[in-house]
Amino acid sequence: MITRFSFICRIFASALTLIFRMSNITLSPNATSPGSGSGRPPWYQFDVCAVAPYGFIFYFGVKVFNLAVGLPTNMMVMWQVATRKSEGSTSDIFIFNLAILDAFFCLMTPIEMINRLILDNERIWYFQRFSYGIKDTAPLFLTCICLDRYVAVVHPILFTGIRDNRIRTAVAVLVWGLILAYALTKSILGVRSTTEIFSGVILFAFAIMVFCNLSIIWVLRKSVAGKETMNPVKKKAFRMVLIVLGIIVGNYLPPVATMPFVAYYTFVAFRCQISISVFSIMDLSCSIEPLLYISKMEKLACCARFQSPQKKTAEPHA
Repeated sequence: MITRFSFICRIFASALTLIFRMSNITLSPNATSPGSGSGRPPWYQFDVCAVAPYGFIFYFGVKVFNLAVGLPTNMMVMWQVATRKSEGSTSDIFIFNLAILDAFFCLMTPIEMINRLILDNERIWYFQRFSYGIKDTAPLFLTCICLDRYVAVVHPILFTGIRDNRIRTAVAVLVWGLILAYALTKSILGVRSTTEIFSGVILFAFAIMVFCNLSIIWVLRKSVAGKETMNPVKKKAFRMVLIVLGIIVGNYLPPVATMPFVAYYTFVAFRCQISISVFSIMDLSCSIEPLLYISKMEKLACCARFQSPQKKTAEPHA
């Protein structure tokens, strides 16, 4: 796991080096940055947003929350997965990579806030767009988690044959390749160059997760028929897929859902209130995802501690 982490870090370093080299090129008209590069930018991004700055208050609040909560919890998730002695879930490799992705985005918070509030440096905007490109494609790892749980429940025989983590490592490397390609495109060519791709990724992930949920529910229904209890492994897989679907619906679908209605809003309403708010909700997933994972781990640990005394007291009577 440590070797895999260092490999991913080297990929990141190469990507950031490329961005730094490209930042010497003058920004194209399609590359969107709030400021014009002259003077200190307003903290609410656009001058017209002075009448409705509340969306930006929420935005900066989410940024601070992610730095204070999201960064340490994602580091904790990486530590738990990397140091686990017992064999964990086959989805742990995807959870580990998702935690790396979210931790990187949280680490960009101080740089982004300083650039938005004080510097408004065009070169730093390359890095900011790169970090948002990384975050935009986080649902790819969520989709991998769902598909892994889907195969485990719906196709258990196939799952037994592909339990080898080398397969999942190869999938993770492929996903990172797609993520970095998207992030570099967004960084160099601007936000508008990837709008349709972002919508496609979210809708694709949503469709896959709905399919996985319905398939797992159908299998669980058949397995419970005539029985009083549900298979705990299948129940755990269903909960995992349901949680991931909730993250997609609650955090990632709102930005996509607002895009078709841009023409119906005024500039102030969309840019100063709606757009900044829905993307802040998306950013909030950086903290929600690790918190859900940690709460699940603590619940399992509590159950184990609760069951162990019962076993000890039961032994003398045996």
